[in-house]
Amino acid sequence: MFKLARMLLPQQRILASPLRLQRLISTSDEVNAEPILKSMDTIGGLPTELVNEQKLKKTSRTLSTLQNHSVPIAARVTVSKDESRDFMAVFPDLVRDITTVTKAYNCSDAAKWFAQVLQYNVPRGKKNRGILTVLTYKNLVPAQDLTPENIKLAQYLGWCVEMLQSFFIISDDVMDNSTTRRGQPCWHKVENVGLTAINDALMIENAMYAILKKHFSHLDCYVALMELFHEITYITTCGQSLDQLNSNRCVSEFTMENYKAIVENKTAYYSFYLPFALALHLAGFKDAEAFRQSKTILLEMGNFFQVQDDFLDCFGNPEVTGKIGTDIQDNKCSWLAVVAMQRANVEQKQIMVDCYGKEEPAKVERVKELYKELGLPSTYAIFEEESYNMIKTHIQQTSRGVPHQTFLQILNKIYQRDS
Repeated sequence: MFKLARMLLPQQRILASPLRLQRLISTSDEVNAEPILKSMDTIGGLPTELVNEQKLKKTSRTLSTLQNHSVPIAARVTVSKDESRDFMAVFPDLVRDITTVTKAYNCSDAAKWFAQVLQYNVPRGKKNRGILTVLTYKNLVPAQDLTPENIKLAQYLGWCVEMLQSFFIISDDVMDNSTTRRGQPCWHKVENVGLTAINDALMIENAMYAILKKHFSHLDCYVALMELFHEITYITTCGQSLDQLNSNRCVSEFTMENYKAIVENKTAYYSFYLPFALALHLAGFKDAEAFRQSKTILLEMGNFFQVQDDFLDCFGNPEVTGKIGTDIQDNKCSWLAVVAMQRANVEQKQIMVDCYGKEEPAKVERVKELYKELGLPSTYAIFEEESYNMIKTHIQQTSRGVPHQTFLQILNKIYQRDS
């Protein structure tokens, strides 16, 4: 199943029985630590410690540490250069529309400043959420409806999602006092910005509604689009509140239930459901069941995505991810921390209590070493594979008009990502 394990044991079956696998990746808070530690003594007949050491040394890709190539790389690259270029080509129009609106309020200096804010923050990421909106729309409508005008509307919606993302990450970076984002200094760390970043984030959020009014107010779906953006913004800020509240608790109080609530509200809704639902509205979908089924699958993807993000925060390469992970120092209720506390014995739990949430580099490194001692990279690799297969099965069971390939395109893009 796994690339490394095949290299080491080509004739042996790698996966354990379904029951053992379920115990290995259990997210229950009632797990007895010692029996599970015993079940993790070997992987594919090899000592867990040896497998972890080999994979961490030999793979240049720190995400899927026991990597499976059942999805070809070509199938995982779902955004063409042409698609990305066409999407970027709309951004200058977006900036011009927004600065025109800003100048209309006798705020020329603010308009000039805001143009810099937009240029620095909005287009610098991978733009996955925005392009996802466009790709989903293209998959949902008949070819004859893919006029240049309709495609540009989808692109504007995609940029609104990217603006909402920028609003969230600027605010999040200020709250977490982060230093880098997308391979450059966080906006609040830029010279002469500081806490002005808070107002800049608010301007980005509200400029998004100016774009919606200008380009979508004549459409039947306008109210639905507005309501969706308002709802998802509120859900996400609730998730951010949960995240902040949990970061003030001791790691011994972290639970998988709380973790899932944070993930669903803070990440999954706006990163996965929002782009998809926007495309459904623009494509004219009215079936409530289609929205419900889509939401179920997309929230599962969002949970999968955030667990990946937590793993990358600790084990990812900052040159690839574009940011320096700080979940341990920030005392974040991360998947790694929760599973570590489930797996740990009494002594190991005390190490977590003593070191987690502390700034000292030695304590941060001790937590990372403990994660390796507990076999979390291997547990993560199994979680990643099993989650992918589970979500794919759920996609194949959907029945309400949304092509399966539309979901699979999203899933294959995030599977085994490294940034």
